[in-house]
Amino acid sequence: MEITNKKQIRSWVMYDWANSAFATTIAGVMFPIFYQDVAARELPDYLATAYFAYTSSIAMIIVVILAPFLGSIADYSRTKRQHLAVFAILGITATALMTTIVSGAYIYASIVLILATIGFSGSNIFYDAFLPEITTLEQRNYVSAKGFAYGYLGGGILLAVNLLMVQYPHWFGLNDALSGTRLSFITVSVWWLIFSIPIIKNLKDTRINSILAKKATYAASAKAGIAELANTLKTILKHKELLKFLIAFWLYNDAIGTIIGLAAIFGREIGIDMLSLMGAILLVQLAGFPFTLIFGKYANRIGTKNSLYICLFIYFMAIVAGYFMTSALHFFLLAFLVATSQGASQAFSRSLFSTLIPPEHPAKFFAFYSVFNKMKFLAPAVFGFVAQATGNSRNGVLTLLFFLIAGGLILRTVKENKPIIPEAVQVAK
Repeated sequence: MEITNKKQIRSWVMYDWANSAFATTIAGVMFPIFYQDVAARELPDYLATAYFAYTSSIAMIIVVILAPFLGSIADYSRTKRQHLAVFAILGITATALMTTIVSGAYIYASIVLILATIGFSGSNIFYDAFLPEITTLEQRNYVSAKGFAYGYLGGGILLAVNLLMVQYPHWFGLNDALSGTRLSFITVSVWWLIFSIPIIKNLKDTRINSILAKKATYAASAKAGIAELANTLKTILKHKELLKFLIAFWLYNDAIGTIIGLAAIFGREIGIDMLSLMGAILLVQLAGFPFTLIFGKYANRIGTKNSLYICLFIYFMAIVAGYFMTSALHFFLLAFLVATSQGASQAFSRSLFSTLIPPEHPAKFFAFYSVFNKMKFLAPAVFGFVAQATGNSRNGVLTLLFFLIAGGLILRTVKENKPIIPEAVQVAK
């Protein structure tokens, strides 16, 4: 498949390479373990896990509230690139602040994590919205999967270095593993900053109404963006295929996000050592790279929805296996299982959504997609409540099956290739 706009696509892909360092080193393994071992060390292990789950829920609720407003504002004023940069800087700065967290400061640690998550998730709203602007419909599955694949590779490379910092701190002139963990937070910030430069430099917003975009103030753009929010919501509510997909995506993606976000702290709770946890997450990154590309290459042959079903079935097996997990070997096997479908499920969800929306105003629709993508607060909240109420996090694991199965059943009713008619989308005036 010949890819057009190669420079723009490379720059777009590199942002996934850049911010995936946060998703892997920070959100995936380092910070959950750091939270339990340092920030919440005075709390019982199951309570630390529950509080971490609640923190994740709060962060996602804030993103959900902000996302539709930000997307509409960016679409109207054509400032996706600027907004991406602002939220990236927020995430980069908050990640660097993680080095200032001291023992027992779990409330401060939660606040910093919330800010970093807002920066990470907020920037992805505008990153995702560039996809339909730089690709054709035929290219979309492959390019979307390529972004996730290179994210796995980039995040995996830095995670490997961070693993060495923790395991062999003296190689880096450090005193102990804790110093290595703190230094890893700094490396993620620097990595994220450096590899964000290409997308800021090379991608340009498509200006549908360039005269209006030049004259509009930020306040005017905000006002118009809020007005557009109502129109976009009305459009989504009137198109049942898009609405069904978003509900299905919210449910199954909430389960997937909880698996990814709580795997490390759950593994730590049941006694798996830090080296094994980090090694398993690294396995996810390295194995995720080829599996995501393979899925992306053959998705058009079997269909995007069929590809998603395969991914969801793999996650079903992972949840059941996670309930019975007792050893580091089990954790490694579970990590490999997740690696085969993690990037692919995200890529195909994004690609399927992009085929259901009109190309004229992608940011505001992707803002709603981001809302549902970031609505990962119900599953972790239920997980945390059940874990806290029963004193056993294993019981929380089983609650994820409901979200996964319900999402899969609703997805079956979504008809592919039923895009919104462009004329049905009104532009605020």
